[in-house]
Amino acid sequence: MSALSTCLGCGCACDDIQLHVEANRILDAGNACALGAQWFGDGRVPSRAVVDGRDVAVDDALTAAAAILNGASRALVYLAPDISCEAQRASIAIADALHATIDSVTSSTVMHSVLAAQEAGRASATLGEIRNRADVVVFWGVDPVHRYPRFWTRYAPEPSGVHVGGRKARTVFAVDVGSARGPEDADVRLTVMPEREVATLTELTAALASHNHQERGASLVRLAGADLTRSAPHVLDPILRGKYIALIADAEPDDQNTARDDGRSAALIAFAQALNGPTRCALMMLRAGGNRSGADACLTAQTGYPMAVDFARGYPRYQPYDGAVVRHGRGGVDAVLIVGSAALAPSALTGSTQIPTVVIGSRATESRVARAVAIDTGVVGIHESGTVVRMDEVPLPMAGVIAGPPATVEMIEALARRIITAGVARAAANRQ
Repeated sequence: MSALSTCLGCGCACDDIQLHVEANRILDAGNACALGAQWFGDGRVPSRAVVDGRDVAVDDALTAAAAILNGASRALVYLAPDISCEAQRASIAIADALHATIDSVTSSTVMHSVLAAQEAGRASATLGEIRNRADVVVFWGVDPVHRYPRFWTRYAPEPSGVHVGGRKARTVFAVDVGSARGPEDADVRLTVMPEREVATLTELTAALASHNHQERGASLVRLAGADLTRSAPHVLDPILRGKYIALIADAEPDDQNTARDDGRSAALIAFAQALNGPTRCALMMLRAGGNRSGADACLTAQTGYPMAVDFARGYPRYQPYDGAVVRHGRGGVDAVLIVGSAALAPSALTGSTQIPTVVIGSRATESRVARAVAIDTGVVGIHESGTVVRMDEVPLPMAGVIAGPPATVEMIEALARRIITAGVARAAANRQ
């Protein structure tokens, strides 16, 4: 049997994956890159429920999980990757009912990018718009071939768009920031030292604010100093001749690269906005896979905030600098619910032997979490259907292609019913 599927191996969410399925097993994932093939695997995952290392019925595991969470006064709900928006929304309802804190991978990976966009706005675009319009593509400190392998062939610069041709019709700039290199197949290359990255972006932004084009070109060479003196005349003039510039940067951290300045995201946003004066520019911040953008979207829709939301007072409060890892580290958590792939959650949340932890998600029973209730569920797009959000904030439908464990959203909704029922009973007892 063949099935068309969408991949969550990275934030590109490629929707042209041809799966070959036999005997409830994925044999091949056509069109998938190496990341996609690894994400799909053969589709087989465990289907168990465990309480403190003992196999139990799912209902018993849910009852034990509800008891742990209802007994906590400072619970934490954590949205790990590989779950649908439906499961994320149900998890938010649990956090609300428990007066808990809820957070996601975002606070550990792209917090500074989110905060910078909230403070200054961000001129962005969909991946389709970049494919169809961008005649100049600037890869700032990122080569998509390593972490977003099909970006180059599906979006830019290789494919032909409605308003621009393929690779030969686009100008590609590679900005190397320390060891974070741009694409090898670039028309122009610029090298910036990591300690000069934010300063260089700031200087370029200030120079672009000039009203006189000739003065602007001179200012760029003068301000940028050694990093840009040789390259500026060759780099900036073609950028400003572009009708539509796509500024591509990686929002997710990469341990192989030099540590980034916290002001980098704000500087990139300002640079993109300055380019929107003399021409048109969209900033695309690349995100990893697993529906991470969906967690931001669901939290924003239901609480007004994209991460690190505290319901302790009975209403949502934004605590971006007191996220899950920080709060857990200072002893501000007495129970944890991890929803999704625990292997992709911070080790600080899964390595504690003191705090009871509930894990509901794919391969939950294989996670090395002490004092745990673990319930295996399926993966959205492989075993269960649902909605996900691509890294450009476009929602996509997902369909399950093989049978598997119970759906994550079903388990979370069942847990929510137990928690809410217990809370109602407790409130009634207190009134008596």
